Amino acid sequence: QVQLVESGGGLVQAGGSLRLSCAASGSPFSINAMRWYRQAPGKQRELVATISSGGSTNYADSVKGRFTISRDNAKNTVYLQMNSLKPEDTAVYYCNADVRPEGRPNTFRYWGQGTQVTVSS
Repeated sequence: QVQLVESGGGLVQAGGSLRLSCAASGSPFSINAMRWYRQAPGKQRELVATISSGGSTNYADSVKGRFTISRDNAKNTVYLQMNSLKPEDTAVYYCNADVRPEGRPNTFRYWGQGTQVTVSS
């Protein structure tokens, strides 16, 4: 069993910053791509940012230039630095990782429970 636990969410004023963290733990594993999703009330879950095992990144158009995804492989952790936050960024943010348990050839997609980010105007 592998678990992803998010932290760093909270309430911030428009224009402020937050840094989200997501740490993977549990049985031995290796991680390929890691991602951040978000889901606002009444809306579908959307992909915010992706980082590959080699460090290549992709961002949703709505967050380009404001958000930065990074990872610390030694800590099995992915981060999302969110700057210049806007009220429309308000959502539950979920981390996601492609995990291969040791001893298994296949890869599974794991999800965290989510952390609330609220941006006030």
